[in-house]
Amino acid sequence: MPLTLPSPTGLLAAIDMGSNSFRLEIGQIHGGRYRRHLYLKETVRLGAGLDDAGMLTEEATLRGLACLERFRRSLEGVSASQVRAVATQTLREARNRDAFLARAQASLGLPIEVISGREEARLIYAGVSHLQPSRTPRLVVDIGGRSTEMILGQGRVPEQAESFQVGSVSLSMRYFGDGRFTPAAFRAAQIAAGAELEEALATFRPGRWQEALGSSGTAGAVSEVLEATGRTDGRITPEALRWLISECIAAGSVDRLDLPGLKPERRAVVGGGLAILYTLATHFRIDELLPAKGALRQGVIVDLHDRLMARHRAHGHDLRDDSVQRLQARFAVDTAQAHRVRDLALGWHAQVEPEADPERHNELRWAAELHEVGQVVSHHDHHRHSAYLVAHVDAAGFSQSQQRRVADLVLGQRGGLRKMDDALARGDLAWQLLCLRLAVIKAHARGPVDLQAIRLRRQGPVARLSWHPDWSASHPRTLHLLREEADAWSRSGVLSLELPPA
Repeated sequence: MPLTLPSPTGLLAAIDMGSNSFRLEIGQIHGGRYRRHLYLKETVRLGAGLDDAGMLTEEATLRGLACLERFRRSLEGVSASQVRAVATQTLREARNRDAFLARAQASLGLPIEVISGREEARLIYAGVSHLQPSRTPRLVVDIGGRSTEMILGQGRVPEQAESFQVGSVSLSMRYFGDGRFTPAAFRAAQIAAGAELEEALATFRPGRWQEALGSSGTAGAVSEVLEATGRTDGRITPEALRWLISECIAAGSVDRLDLPGLKPERRAVVGGGLAILYTLATHFRIDELLPAKGALRQGVIVDLHDRLMARHRAHGHDLRDDSVQRLQARFAVDTAQAHRVRDLALGWHAQVEPEADPERHNELRWAAELHEVGQVVSHHDHHRHSAYLVAHVDAAGFSQSQQRRVADLVLGQRGGLRKMDDALARGDLAWQLLCLRLAVIKAHARGPVDLQAIRLRRQGPVARLSWHPDWSASHPRTLHLLREEADAWSRSGVLSLELPPA
């Protein structure tokens, strides 16, 4: 572990790689109050660069990479441990996302996490509830480029969070792609939005909230137009939306649309955004939607602050710990066995990687605590079932990227290592995996374990086990499994495992 932990009250940065815009925000949370230090926004239109096969085009990729390089220069002097970059719906969809992420991470100089729709919704609510606190039950809506998030909550707690695959960019490309505004196009766009949102009618019905807030780009842009034209004081109402739609139809096209307060980069996606807003207002009986102060980027900073605070507390934990505990209960995990494997794996990991990033330590801990969730499906090949569940279950606080890392560890807990070739190309995962596999072997009898019986040392790419001679004589079955493990690693070409001579 590093001797100096990053300060949770220092400068924190968030990068939001949305489908329409990329945003960088540097802020600070001190005494519960949020202060912005820097905000940059660039219209990248990454979502418009998804072709019919679901592949990001090179043109869109280059726009994104150029933006990230500029953000990198603005982050000079901010520690990597105090920055978090997240990507949303476009990279959830893109079939070539891994190739894009490799280039994007090189341009930014930082890891990028792809987050699930529900995690995006949770973070949006975290940003809104922190910057605009209230005890009133509220509905928060965020219309992005390719997805729309809806969240019910009260205070700082989101009670229901969902993400729907309809956004201002995707709907505009489909129904206003030729740049023309017609009554028929708006009707078709509203029907398409309604079909996607219809399943949420009961969950987000009016009786469950008392105020509605609109977060981020689309709601903010429409609110600014309504205020600039004097139609409202910035409140978004069904009547005001009908007026805006009629103004678009009267203009006839994107090029001829000239509304006070409408920024040029918003014109191309305003049709889809208005169709979604009007559908939400009519279907969910939203009489007025108020512009919210917070958004995803502030939620990322709030969440990063909470994680850093947890590291500084003697017994602190973050939301991901709560998610792991809920998953253990949901899948009836033998927690005593999970704790045995966890304690063994973490002890050895501290011996071989004493200065590892705390997140690598956490990933190993979570993998050990969840390594048997697949037992609820079948005892046979339970590691494969476990890995699938860990990779795909909704787990608040986790990004899809980190869930994949934890799932890779869970998959590799037993059996041959050939299935891990791609994952083992990441050098740090190999040592995490070795510690987990050794822990599973040592605890295979599912009884009390001596955490000090076996020592593990690292010398370059060689892992050396050692123990008292009496131990091997009294544990022949464990010794047999350890010899098989040494054989498996010798064939991996990644590292070698050496046992004491017989």
